[in-house]
Parts: sequence; C-alpha cells; structure tokens
Amino acid sequence: MYKGKASYLNRLYSKMSFKAVEYSEKLSGSSPPSVFIGRFGYPRIAVGPLLTVEQGDSSILDLPEEWLPQNKSASDIVDFRMQLIRGKQSVNVRDPSSSRGIVTKLQEIALAKSPLEMEAEFKKKPTGRFFHEEVQPFGPSAALKELNLGNSKFNPQLEKAHYDTDLKAKEAVIRLYEKGVLFSSIQKAFSTGAFGVEKNRKLVPTRWSITAVDSALSSHLLEEIKAYEPIGEFRVYESTTLNNRFVVILMPTMWRYEWVEAFFPSIVGDKLEIFGDYERFGRKTGYSPVGGCYYSARLAVAEKLKEEKKQAGVIILREAYPGYIPLGVWNVRENMRMAMQQGSRSFESFNDAVAYASSRLKLRLGTWLQHSTLFREEFVQKKLRDFASCAVAKSL
Repeated sequence: MYKGKASYLNRLYSKMSFKAVEYSEKLSGSSPPSVFIGRFGYPRIAVGPLLTVEQGDSSILDLPEEWLPQNKSASDIVDFRMQLIRGKQSVNVRDPSSSRGIVTKLQEIALAKSPLEMEAEFKKKPTGRFFHEEVQPFGPSAALKELNLGNSKFNPQLEKAHYDTDLKAKEAVIRLYEKGVLFSSIQKAFSTGAFGVEKNRKLVPTRWSITAVDSALSSHLLEEIKAYEPIGEFRVYESTTLNNRFVVILMPTMWRYEWVEAFFPSIVGDKLEIFGDYERFGRKTGYSPVGGCYYSARLAVAEKLKEEKKQAGVIILREAYPGYIPLGVWNVRENMRMAMQQGSRSFESFNDAVAYASSRLKLRLGTWLQHSTLFREEFVQKKLRDFASCAVAKSL
C-alpha cells in the first residue's frame, strides 16, 4: 500500500471514537462462525475466535453479504461489531505441532454452518477496539486462557473441501465459489488453513486471506472474460451507501482496469487524498499499492462481465465523504456488486459517458484526470481516432 495511503488511514483509525462494551474475564454466548488471524510478528502471530455474549442467531454480526441488503448504517455495523470480543493465542505458523489444539478449534469455528456455543476465559479483561480499511472492525481483545466449543454442524461444501487433502487451496476456493458458498465463509476457512494439500496447510492472516481470495477468484474469472467480445457501448454504473459513492465506467475495449479513490478533506485534516492503481490486458504482477479494495472491486466487475460473457475496459471512481468509517473491503465488494446489478446508463461516446459520470461525482473531471492513467489514455486515443477520421474524410 502507498505510504501516503497507509499514513492517511492510520490517522483515520485514530479518530474513531466508538467505544467497545466492557466485559469480564469469562464469557459465554452463541457466537457467529468468526475468527481473526493476526499478521504482526509473522510467522509468530496472534490467532483466535471472535466471540459474543449474545444468545440465539448471531450470524448477522459477521455476515457482510447481508449488511447492505438489510440497509444497515455504518453506525449499525460498528455497534454490533463492537459486541465481538477477540480471543488471542500466540502461535508459530511454521511449527504446526505447537498450535494444533487452537488451530483445530479455529477450523471447527470457520467450517460451522451456523452460530455455535462458545465459552472463553481470558487472562485479563478484554480491552480496546479495532478498525481497519481492509478488515471488519471488532471490539475488545485479550489473551485466551481457555476456550471451549459446543457441538456444531459443518457447512457440507466447506467440510468436503476440508477433508480433500489432495485438493489445492486455490482450486478449493474456486470450486466453493462456483457452488455458491459465500465469499466470507470461504475466506474465513481459508485463513485457518482448512484447505489445500495436507502438508502445505497453514494459517493465513485475515487481511492477507481476504485479498488472496478476491485476487484468486477475479483472476480465475478474467481468464475466461478475456476471450469474449467487448461490450458494444459505453456504460456507467453507480452506488451510494455508507458515505461512499462509486461510479463505474465500462468501455467497449479489451480488458483493462483502474481503481481511483478520493478521501475528502474533512475526514482527516484539510487535504484531499487520492490514490489509484491500474492494470492492462496482461496479468497483474505484484500486490497493488492501494491495498485490498483494488481486488474486491475487480471481483465484482468481473462477476458482471462473466455473467454477460463480455469483456470491457473498466474505470472505477470512488469518493469517500465526511463521516466515512473504515469497515473493511467487503464495503467495496458489496457496493460494487450492488452497483453492477442495479442497471446502467448506456452512451454512444466516451465523452457522453464521462459527462454523466462527472455529474454524479463532487470532484471536477480535471482532478480525476490528474490521477487516472486510463482516463488520460482514453482521451488521447479519442483525439487520435478523431484525427484519423478527419484525415480519411479529407482524402475522399
């Protein structure tokens, strides 16, 4: 991730004023199938479940696919995410034998079909809270002293992939996705090392696993999409929720993709912050400097193109307004999915599509042009096409 963006987000996290609920050293409840695998200090990291004292069906606390359809506000999401308490135990991912007990329990949680009863005792009272642009927020944390799980039923699709110890992890992810298993369920199980050739299985930090699954699925879809004919017109899609606006421009070209995001001044400090990244027809190499949102948005667009059996050039423009709260890249993925399913406006020319897109955004077109490589290229190509057309007309 860009140093500038990382610095900006760190300042943003520090401004979050939501308070987590206080809990004692012991708790029990019907917790959603939820785990968190840390990354700091890798390969020795803190891992554990996310628990709640809620009774009954607590699925909504960790089911991001349902938050937008149920019209949950940012405050709603933060309020119930603060109910989740993170238990922590230090493990070394390169020494499986030393952590087999906790890893087995985490896999049992991640593979569960529905919330399961958990009892936990901590070494001290859980404290603090967690916000991040790529991972859903959660409440207080503390080191685990003991963790006990009630009986659970596994999701049969996840269970089948888990016990297939000859199936590669990436193939398991793709197969589960194609069978309709929710992204969040696949990602959590993947992060606990529940998939893959048996000797290669290991824990994957939550933040890394989200991007890994987004990247693997979108790359898989793009292998097919790049063989299709381009769409026949320019299109603009959009979505506005949770103090974000997303505008998507599809162009009748071969696949190329750009993500540009603007964070407005009054969120943190008094400076507009804009970050972006892009790829051309060939496979993207290296991790995007703007982070996991790049891959989450790419997956949502790829799903739509796969559905239509078409390819296109794609420019996505995001504006994050005052009041924006970092809730995780699920926010990008699900907003983009919603945008791509809500229908679009079609245009015969790039200029018309851009004019409409600009009318839906607060920033001026010139600002986007300064930060968008594909935007600038398309304007240059348009001028070249116009020049060529004029030259041909004069020769006739």
